[in-house]
Amino acid sequence: MNRRTIITTLAAVALAATIAGCTSAGPGTAAGPGSVPPVTNPSDLGPDDGYIPVGETVALTDDVPAVTKLDPQLRDALDRAAEDAADRDVAFTLTDGWRSERYQQYLFDQAVTKYGSEEEASKWVKSGDQSKHLRGDAVDIATADAMDWLSRFGAEYGLCQVYANEAWHFELLGDGSGECPAQLTDGTAG
Repeated sequence: MNRRTIITTLAAVALAATIAGCTSAGPGTAAGPGSVPPVTNPSDLGPDDGYIPVGETVALTDDVPAVTKLDPQLRDALDRAAEDAADRDVAFTLTDGWRSERYQQYLFDQAVTKYGSEEEASKWVKSGDQSKHLRGDAVDIATADAMDWLSRFGAEYGLCQVYANEAWHFELLGDGSGECPAQLTDGTAG
């Protein structure tokens, strides 16, 4: 198999596993003092939380909070990269962008249920007040071809894959010089 096929396959498998783990029904961890009320069912979430239903994606041009609440510099970098990627027939769509704290906590609680501990869940999902998604500073890319394109060319726009175990997660970290910081192993590394 060639490198692109391997990357695409690994990214698709990892994304499917994460989505399945973060959206399964089941009890979550209890909300602690000062935290947001727990969400136990995705039907309690809506567009105002940045929620994008499983299996759906949004475009960078969609007028939904998951996109409109992104940091303007991140959104500009994504728009510029998407325009260039489109020249190669690669379209950017998102499975996640900005998220509310309660949505983020729901994802973390679901990951705790799936992985059995907060420590293990933290490798895949940040807790409700720690994620860059809360500030609109991170996006999750929907398709393997767009993930691959960004992993190869994203640094030219300052867009960097942060975690080695999350091929879909990008943040504006580079300076556009074509260099990104070294990837972290997972969410517990930084």
